[in-house]
Amino acid sequence: MKSASLNRLAWQKLKKNRLSFFALCYILLVVLIALFAVVISPDSSPNANEMHIELAAQKPLTKILFLEIPKNKDIKLSFMESFFLGNPLVVRRVPIDSFKLLERGVIYFPYKFNMEQKYIGEYKIAEQTFWLGTDRYGRDLLSRMLYGIRISLSVGFIAVFISLIIGIILGLFAGYFRGRIDDIIMWFVNVIWSIPTLLMVIAITLALGKGFWQVFVAVGLTMWVEVARIVRGQVLVIRELEFVEAGIALAYKPYRIIFKHILPNIIGPLIVISAANFAAAILIEAGLSFLGIGAQPPIPSLGGIIKDHYSYIIMDKAYLAIIPGLLIMSLVLAFMFLGNGLRDAFDVRDNI
Repeated sequence: MKSASLNRLAWQKLKKNRLSFFALCYILLVVLIALFAVVISPDSSPNANEMHIELAAQKPLTKILFLEIPKNKDIKLSFMESFFLGNPLVVRRVPIDSFKLLERGVIYFPYKFNMEQKYIGEYKIAEQTFWLGTDRYGRDLLSRMLYGIRISLSVGFIAVFISLIIGIILGLFAGYFRGRIDDIIMWFVNVIWSIPTLLMVIAITLALGKGFWQVFVAVGLTMWVEVARIVRGQVLVIRELEFVEAGIALAYKPYRIIFKHILPNIIGPLIVISAANFAAAILIEAGLSFLGIGAQPPIPSLGGIIKDHYSYIIMDKAYLAIIPGLLIMSLVLAFMFLGNGLRDAFDVRDNI
């Protein structure tokens, strides 16, 4: 009988944990939605930023008629630009209450504006359903949230990537070389650890400036500390094992032992801490956007959507803030459940 690898055993254990496996499936679904956000969004314009002030705070499932008038501008984008960034509108869309066809044009009444207007030329009448309603600026809330998921996942992915690079390198060197190098690195880690995370993120963001890319760096530079501490602890244990001592006896270079022999044996704990840090990064990004120092308008973010509509909670439009809040909560819970499942799946004592 072939002995299954620890990774295979871990995957089998994860599939048996229904809650964690469901969380993994949910995360993969959200990632696919974020990847194809432009394709599936009702508003596929850049940043889903098509405003109609007269349609502000419409309720979910509202249907609106639009008069679409072609523009003179013909903007051509590459496939990748249109797929990831959105397509600039090639028509001017006017919300209307009713219309009457003419031979070469149309007579229409603008939305909630009881004054007849006439348009002669090419046009199209289209109906749009706002599945989650509109925000305070008359933009489609569903489209804004689909674009906002991209921001949360992007910040989480890049911040975790930055934290892993810094944390793994410092943790490996501190745990393997020990002595003075360990003392210096751990002194630096403890200094950073003592600073409240949110305050450090705000300070870094203000130093780098407000913006989309600055959030990635700011969040990533504050999450490496925990990675470094965990990696150091794992290396201190693995360093005393026989295969590492054999490598030292065979005069292998330290970097070969560190990156080819020690690092592959701490992948499990790194995956677990990455899932937890992903959840933390989503929360931090939402908090920064809510405070106004995260992704700047018109870039949609879940925290920014809540900031624009938190005052509606005491009105009959509370869903404008509650829906993106529930989406943030579901993403964070999914990553936490996945992290717990990965922790149990990579538990060596259970896999032996």
